[in-house]
Amino acid sequence: MRPLEKGDLATIQRWFQDVEDLALFDRTCRIPMNQAQTEHIWEDALNETGDGKRCWFIIETRDDEAQGLIGIEAISTINRDGVVALFIDKALRGSGAGIRASALMLDFAFRQLGLNRITSYCRTDNQRSRDVLRALSFQEEGTMRRAWFSDGQFHDVLVVGLLQQEWATRRPSLARELGPETVVCFGPDCSTGWIWPPRE
Repeated sequence: MRPLEKGDLATIQRWFQDVEDLALFDRTCRIPMNQAQTEHIWEDALNETGDGKRCWFIIETRDDEAQGLIGIEAISTINRDGVVALFIDKALRGSGAGIRASALMLDFAFRQLGLNRITSYCRTDNQRSRDVLRALSFQEEGTMRRAWFSDGQFHDVLVVGLLQQEWATRRPSLARELGPETVVCFGPDCSTGWIWPPRE
């Protein structure tokens, strides 16, 4: 994983041309975006003088092929919380990159940013997202009824949360459960402290 760069926006724009898939990832965006619209939506994430309320990373192979993106939005240093979001290229779902990238992002949120809580949202009919969130030990906290409109109908939205202590409890067992065939880390050199599954 590496920080999002302006050059990644062309890939994001391509991913988000699939209206049906976009509607599973983003509850606020309903239309495919052109280059200017994509740049406008992501400008805060790319702004080097940003306010520190969001950080996004590209998930890529060792050959620099983008596989997805993951980020933390609405970071509050007062409440010490944020909202995590994950997108994996359709062709690569099920590879294990998503859960590993999510685990690494949770380590980053709790160990580096000092957050105490992470929230996430997904449509209740998005079983893949629900499975990943459950495997990470997110707790279901409520349902926003008919809060996500897509394809001519309203969908319920599941609200989940994970506390730092819950992650500390789940982390060792998840590390044992995930095999070494897929590894996600920060940067090209995979330092031992920032890798999933961890090398401990």
